[in-house]
Amino acid sequence: MRRHSQKTALVTLSDINITPLLDLAFVLLIIFMITTPLMEQGLRLELPKSQVTDASPEKNDLKMVEVDPSGNYFLETQPVSLSTLQEALAAAFEQNPDLVLVIRGDLGPTWGNIYAVLDGAKKLGMQNIYFRHEMKNP
Repeated sequence: MRRHSQKTALVTLSDINITPLLDLAFVLLIIFMITTPLMEQGLRLELPKSQVTDASPEKNDLKMVEVDPSGNYFLETQPVSLSTLQEALAAAFEQNPDLVLVIRGDLGPTWGNIYAVLDGAKKLGMQNIYFRHEMKNP
């Protein structure tokens, strides 16, 4: 004698459990929120404050030079000497006359090192030179 009918044996679950999908989405969101600021910044520098923003040039026309608080030079996050930096800038400027030099220098006592980069760029004839800064809150 059968106790179960055929109708109950063929019933399928028509609802989709989305809890694991939501858990995965939240974990990915948290991972991206943590890693995105780490990828955007080069060196940890205390930048000067300004109320004016600069125009945004094309990304392939940019060269980023950073000067840390101890006076070390970095070209696109690679440590270089001043002479190597000037040679690399000369080669890049010869290849791309629309090159934009962006200088990030710490607010500390490295202005002599920053102006060494600026003087070298001016000797090459570069006109598009910008200093990176943080926006001042009004």
